[in-house]
Amino acid sequence: MTMEQDLADREKDIHWPEGFNPSQADLFSHNALLINASCERIWGHIVDATKWPQWYPNSKDVRIDGGDVLKEGNVFHWSTFGLPLESKINEFVPYRRIGWYGYAPGTAPSFYHTWYLKPQGDACLVVTDEVGKGKDAAHLRETDESLMHRGHDLWLATLKWMSEAK
Repeated sequence: MTMEQDLADREKDIHWPEGFNPSQADLFSHNALLINASCERIWGHIVDATKWPQWYPNSKDVRIDGGDVLKEGNVFHWSTFGLPLESKINEFVPYRRIGWYGYAPGTAPSFYHTWYLKPQGDACLVVTDEVGKGKDAAHLRETDESLMHRGHDLWLATLKWMSEAK
């Protein structure tokens, strides 16, 4: 997938914070998957971030300041795509929306990651969109434009596997 394709398919109901509009991004990824489980069950796996490394191989060393699960205003620390990151929850609507800023510790936010869950009968459409801005995001787009898209496809596939397990 190219960034141009992802921009054309992006979820229009995502709430983007100022400075992170996908149309002005240096890197953007849109991924969506229908999961045959309730949005509530899926949400439980998303907010239980310290367990991500058990089922999503692109996450490591997840630590949440002041808690065991993600909640409004949390800061959490983790590694993804081989990079140590700090993230801060910006939007938190239980069972529907969560969005966080991502950045190298001590720097300004350069990424904004969202999860958007839409009930579809007994299933749930799970959308994850992400904006990257700045030189690192632009460099990733130049060197491997679809890396973030592929990583999020893996995240959705493993989330589906976890959520549909009996």
